Amino acid sequence: MLPDRAQVSTFLEDAAEWHRSRANEPLLRLIRSPWSGVEHDVAAAYAALGRRGGAILEMVERGQPPVPPPQREQLLRFARNARRVLEVPNGLDETALRRSIAEIFEVAEESGTTPPAEALSDASLELAEACEPEPAGPIAPWRHHFSASSLNTFGECARKWFYKYACAAVEDPGSSASAYGKALHVALEDFHGEFPRPRRADEAAMRRRIRECVTWAFAASRDGFATAVEYKLQLRRAQRTAQRYVDWLMVEAKEAPFVVLGREVAASLEMAGRPFVGYIDRIDRDDVSGGIRVVDYKTGNIAMSASEYCEKVRRFRDFQLPFYYWARTAEGDRVTKLVLIPLKDALLDVRPIVLQVVPRSSASNNWGDACGTIGVDELERSRTRMIELSDRLASGTIAQFEPTKDSDACTYCAYAAACARRPAPERRRFGY
Repeated sequence: MLPDRAQVSTFLEDAAEWHRSRANEPLLRLIRSPWSGVEHDVAAAYAALGRRGGAILEMVERGQPPVPPPQREQLLRFARNARRVLEVPNGLDETALRRSIAEIFEVAEESGTTPPAEALSDASLELAEACEPEPAGPIAPWRHHFSASSLNTFGECARKWFYKYACAAVEDPGSSASAYGKALHVALEDFHGEFPRPRRADEAAMRRRIRECVTWAFAASRDGFATAVEYKLQLRRAQRTAQRYVDWLMVEAKEAPFVVLGREVAASLEMAGRPFVGYIDRIDRDDVSGGIRVVDYKTGNIAMSASEYCEKVRRFRDFQLPFYYWARTAEGDRVTKLVLIPLKDALLDVRPIVLQVVPRSSASNNWGDACGTIGVDELERSRTRMIELSDRLASGTIAQFEPTKDSDACTYCAYAAACARRPAPERRRFGY
């Protein structure tokens, strides 16, 4: 550590550079100095924000991020002194400039005293005896309802489930992608409330109405987009996607006419004494067979073929459509089709993944085909696995929630920064 005199000299040099250049770098060094009057940890936090492009004096004056009152007073005093340094007249020689700065911050170049921030810290420091570590034990059992999406999270990464559901560790601020998905879901819900049975004769009215629904839904979700440019781009994307969706509806109206029976339908089912809940985007009835079709809109990445989705179900990586099947079957519906409608890419035609429900699974699905079959036996295995996972989470016997082995799952995870055991990215694992 530098002697007090050297520390003070460095502090005054940085302040003089701040006076001459008004640059960010000397100001960051100033606030981290023990002679700034700001406690070390608080100063380090503001310096880190400043290095990311933040104007730390303005942040201090706005009270962002918030700190306890004593530290807040230290920050305000530093901000006032830093601005007073800028008011020192130009043209002073180096000695006079340093003397003026020393008077502002109340330091002396021949100082042998303790820096103000350290004095505050030392005065409140009191050592205590270390406590005995608590014995390790299992995580408290999950006493709430379950959902297919929560079990999907557990299947993807058990530790992510722990952070998200057991700890509720981070409030998800959302993203442009999630805001886009929510707004488009709302728009389609309103649209099908007015047009439950698509008809070729109503095409012009449908195209006009869906444009209005998308505009209104995105305006209501404006706060979900960080900038006006992003909002407008996502709105244009959604409008193009919605028109392609109407293209698909016109084809369906001709080849397989249907009527929409429900939108955002609550799904509630008790399986082996465990409550499961969810919401089904849409429920249709086929005009020819009278069978029920469960529809799920997808605005993110999904399986590209029926075979790929069935493989995810077999590997217990997706419980969404199997849960919806059992929820509607319990209500007395004869569910004949499970449908995923991709609404992510405005440049592609809407090409749903359609799974015909059959008594037993088969290997007849051709890889790459959008249409295929899924057996009731596969859906039964999925239900059994959902019960097993819910029993395990409710048992209170899980001591460790293991992280995923797939580093790609960590890319957009909100808890990656807190997860010390996450897998290394591929490029780092192999040294490039």
